[in-house]
Amino acid sequence: MPFPNVRLSNRPLHFIYLCDCSGSMAAQGKMQALNQAIRQSLPGMVEVAHQNPEARVLVRAVRFADHAAWHLAEATPVQQLQWRDLEAGGTTAMGEALELLADALRSPPMEERALPPVVVLISDGQPTDDFEAGLAKLMHQPWAQKAVRLAIALGHDANLEVLQQFIGSTAGGEDNSPRRPLQASNATTLAQYIQWASTAVVSAASMPASRITPTSQTQNSSDRAANGSNILLPDLPPTLMDPTDEDVGPLVW
Repeated sequence: MPFPNVRLSNRPLHFIYLCDCSGSMAAQGKMQALNQAIRQSLPGMVEVAHQNPEARVLVRAVRFADHAAWHLAEATPVQQLQWRDLEAGGTTAMGEALELLADALRSPPMEERALPPVVVLISDGQPTDDFEAGLAKLMHQPWAQKAVRLAIALGHDANLEVLQQFIGSTAGGEDNSPRRPLQASNATTLAQYIQWASTAVVSAASMPASRITPTSQTQNSSDRAANGSNILLPDLPPTLMDPTDEDVGPLVW
């Protein structure tokens, strides 16, 4: 007897940006660089989604300045996403952004079958509201504990301590470990980190357990994502830390 023509459902993988849109992001082309980096990363993310049909990659984004709000309110399939540019102006309501994220990671609306979400926090400064309260509310959610939480610091004024608190503790990782805030000092490095998070990390998060190799399973636990997640973080891309060549893009931040 032939099997009915039933298409197996895939599992949602939520990829969420938390984007600092404070006034300082308008300086030295940082806001322009962030918009461009996200837009340029989308074709690669689409290709990763195509290569991993077991996962349905859905993208959302939060912007935060004087207040936090959804920039992409609906979880949008990456194949359908058209990025709308963010604009800078205001303070840094990072704690409020974490509260918005916490509400989104409740179950429901999060699906029980979902893969661990990937959340990327990008900031060039420090919170001007109650970051601790926002983080506490976020980490009360089991899906937040399971999530792959990454942070990208733009320039040298970003508060690395709060970004590290968002990621979680690291067990003796090296300075350039994904378990530490990634520091982007120019548009080129930012683009490389965004591309890495939206392709290599998404690919790892969408990989079924049956496709994880024995070698990967023996990697040090500090290379894994945040508490409760068994996602193996891929190696970081090589980056230009302090470019002097005029061809690499905007000035160092």
